[in-house]
Amino acid sequence: MKCFTISILLLCKVMFAQGNLVETYSYGQNSIEVISSSDEGTIIVSTFNAKMNIRKEIAEKILNLFIEDKLKSNFNYTIEGSDVNVTGNCIITVKGTLTSIDFYYEKVEWKNGITEIFIEPRLKLPISNALARN
Repeated sequence: MKCFTISILLLCKVMFAQGNLVETYSYGQNSIEVISSSDEGTIIVSTFNAKMNIRKEIAEKILNLFIEDKLKSNFNYTIEGSDVNVTGNCIITVKGTLTSIDFYYEKVEWKNGITEIFIEPRLKLPISNALARN
């Protein structure tokens, strides 16, 4: 009887154990995060689909990678933060002395095991007046 009870308890523990949780989100913050000026020019770092509480930290890390000449345009990068790893596409545009770095979040992996993946929101099509009248 003891063996049966222990087996049931062990089975319940295994069934309800929380593994890595994958969630999706279709909202995010789009904004200019960092503007850096020097004698050589101005660098603007913008993030898209960003999570609100980590966007500034990630943008600063992107700027540091660019200054260290470790970023190329149209490549996916994983940026390591203090509580999170963010994967996304980086697009760099240079016009004269102005450099624009746009980073599009695709996946956010939190250190607590939760992974969030960005999915474009579905467009809500307006109902035409002709259909509404019928």
